[in-house]
Amino acid sequence: MSIKAVIGKNFGDEGKGLATDYLAMLSKRAGHSCIVVRHNGGAQAGHTVEASGKRFIFREISSGTLRGADTLWAPTFMPDLYKLSSEIDELLGIGAKLPLILSVPDCPLTYIDDILINMTLETRRGKDRHGSCGMGIDEAKRRSLLEDYRITPGDIFGNGFEAFHNKLLRIRREYLPERLKALDLEPSAMGEFGEMIGDENVLYNYALQMYENSRYIKLVDESVIKSYDDVIFEGAQGLVLDEENRSFAPNLTSSRTGLTNPDAMLKRLGINEDCEAVYVSRTYVTKHGAGRLPYEEIFLDQGISFADDTNVHNEWQGSIRFAPHGNEDEFNEYVIKDSEASVFKPSLLLTHVDETGGKVLTKDGDFDAAQWAEKINKKGIYNRFLISESHFAEDIRVL
Repeated sequence: MSIKAVIGKNFGDEGKGLATDYLAMLSKRAGHSCIVVRHNGGAQAGHTVEASGKRFIFREISSGTLRGADTLWAPTFMPDLYKLSSEIDELLGIGAKLPLILSVPDCPLTYIDDILINMTLETRRGKDRHGSCGMGIDEAKRRSLLEDYRITPGDIFGNGFEAFHNKLLRIRREYLPERLKALDLEPSAMGEFGEMIGDENVLYNYALQMYENSRYIKLVDESVIKSYDDVIFEGAQGLVLDEENRSFAPNLTSSRTGLTNPDAMLKRLGINEDCEAVYVSRTYVTKHGAGRLPYEEIFLDQGISFADDTNVHNEWQGSIRFAPHGNEDEFNEYVIKDSEASVFKPSLLLTHVDETGGKVLTKDGDFDAAQWAEKINKKGIYNRFLISESHFAEDIRVL
């Protein structure tokens, strides 16, 4: 059994979709069965893959899909079942095959009221926005800590639509008023979001879509990964945005973005294989959303920016931002913290190398990729280095 993890090293948008597609491609070439585990975040991910003449942005389905890999939603993944059918329709629309989507019964689901509260709070913050995607992840996580108000795929499969809809009604009746009170929110002052949060038809239609979309998933135990030759943990967001990284609060995501979840799953299952974590970084740093971005002023002063077809300007996150890396210690800081107690051994994939002429851009100047690899690996942190000079997994090579 081969076990890999793909981890974004920075603030997200590093190329995790490309890395996952690459590992799934190698598995397919070897004739192996492969499953990709989505273990953090939810539908706010946007992992771009270009393969076999197709380009797709994966959100809840794994980025190994175009290589025939199956998807597993882990207990720490927070799907939006309502949105799943749109992603599937788009995937079928490019001529791709519908993947096998497996889910544990108890992963927490987001639902419409989580999203409406999220959007209201972010709108109210004005210029002090946290950079949320407006998809209700934090609200879903807070609500799910209360067992009576947690919504799961098991609820949907358990007792039919009427029972599922009644549970959502009960959450709206019992939990929602107290949550709104704690946030000092009045539905009458929430504009269109408030109108929707009081509309039973909105809740009914959302619940019905969630229920109907459940036909695309199959409930399994997480031990299903033992039946595959290759397992890939596909992380979302980036290490710096981990919910426990208080130095960048409050501009964080409500999940563990590194190896915490994969390590915990392997420990529960008693799996002690040698594992590799592929940390992914562009040759420069990006951030899509509000908050501090170290050394951003260097690029702003020099007028340096890059094109990005995936991370387009949007109401919730604004425009993507760019900055150089710090020094080698700063580059390695979060990788060391994340991996020092893990069963996974770090490797590094540098992406977007073609955009910078083979250079890694830092606050102290530009370095050839090989030169930078030597500088950051003086203490033997990384097992190997890979570089990507295009959008295609086939072009990734070992440095």
